[in-house]
Amino acid sequence: MTTRILPAVGDPDAARSLTTLLSQLPEAEPAGPVTDSTQLIDTLARLAGETLDELPEVVLVHERIGPVPALELIREVSLRFPSVGVVMITTDASPSLFAAAMDSGARGLITLPVSYEELANRVQAAAQWSTGVRRHLSSAHDVFTGPGGTVVTVTGAKGGVGATVAAIQLALAAQASGHTVALVDMDLQTGDIASYLDVQFRRSLVDLALIADISPRVLADAVFSHSTGLALLLAPGEGERGEEVSDRSSRQIVSALRSRYEIVVIDCGGQMNGANAAAIEMADTALLVTTPDVIAVRGAKRIVRMWERLQIRKAEETVTLVNRYTRNTEIQPPLIQKITGTRVASAAVPANFKELQASIDSGRLHELDARSTVKQALWGLAGELGIVKPGAAARKGGGVLAKRNGGSPKNDRGPIGRPRRRRGGPAEAEGTR
Repeated sequence: MTTRILPAVGDPDAARSLTTLLSQLPEAEPAGPVTDSTQLIDTLARLAGETLDELPEVVLVHERIGPVPALELIREVSLRFPSVGVVMITTDASPSLFAAAMDSGARGLITLPVSYEELANRVQAAAQWSTGVRRHLSSAHDVFTGPGGTVVTVTGAKGGVGATVAAIQLALAAQASGHTVALVDMDLQTGDIASYLDVQFRRSLVDLALIADISPRVLADAVFSHSTGLALLLAPGEGERGEEVSDRSSRQIVSALRSRYEIVVIDCGGQMNGANAAAIEMADTALLVTTPDVIAVRGAKRIVRMWERLQIRKAEETVTLVNRYTRNTEIQPPLIQKITGTRVASAAVPANFKELQASIDSGRLHELDARSTVKQALWGLAGELGIVKPGAAARKGGGVLAKRNGGSPKNDRGPIGRPRRRRGGPAEAEGTR
């Protein structure tokens, strides 16, 4: 039986040495090495998306892989792709590291410098384990979902462009379609999801930050169950405590949510820190919200370039949402796409803040009228991002989602993202804030 092996090694010399040894193993089919954690996760997700049988039996993770630390990367691979055997390559073979690697989900350690015998033994053991797991899943007719729940992050090009309203409406659209949904406020200093939904809460993200192993019970204790059915994980009431949420704890929290909920929507606010950067790196979809003005578009370009420099996310992997859109603005979506290098969503949100004001002021954004053109645009965006079940969404949400699926509901207001014209009076008001 052929064993497929995917090495993840950042150092070129170590990669060449390892590739040479792997090519000598009997019945081994080593792939070209990936050079960082992002490339590894993307490669595994792509293979799992094509067919689950395409996943390699063994993944080798070098201790100096980056930007995600090796142990955290092993934990994420083990959670998202549980039938893949992960082996860590390290200079430290101490009992403490061995225990930490096993706790993270590794199937073994290989000590540097790598010897042929040790490599062959560890690869064979991990491959046998992987084969056994897959045979068990196949005989049990279990549905192996690979990547698990879908994570969507929503980031503002700057403050006040409407990221929080967008995140809330995306989560509501996904929940209305029948998904289990968690809405996370990772704008750690100035998060306002609790205010928009009129929530009084005791626990927050900070309560999970120092917990090494987040069990389903611990997660349930920290989550607020909203009347809409959303599970809310909120930013701390004291903004200064946001510093207690590190990038490592953020990854653990996102992984725990992904394993429990079908859709996870994360509001990352308009300021970057280690915690929300880690969430954006792990996300299946990264949404960047901007408005069609020079300052906001420059902010969007600045964020996209920063993500690329830090190897968080490539520009072409980012989706940009244009908020407060009007036909007469000088900066149109095609120009924004050209400036940022991202893909601009087809569902632009019209400039119509008057529809939102009463719901926002009362803290009842979840009760926004289904006839609202802003809501229709955002729920249409949820369909575009693939986080709704079309049939169920049409029955529950009505309006735009029903129309997208061929229906003709009574309250449908026409195409999404199309602003309403006003007769006379002042210029069109602002859109979502």
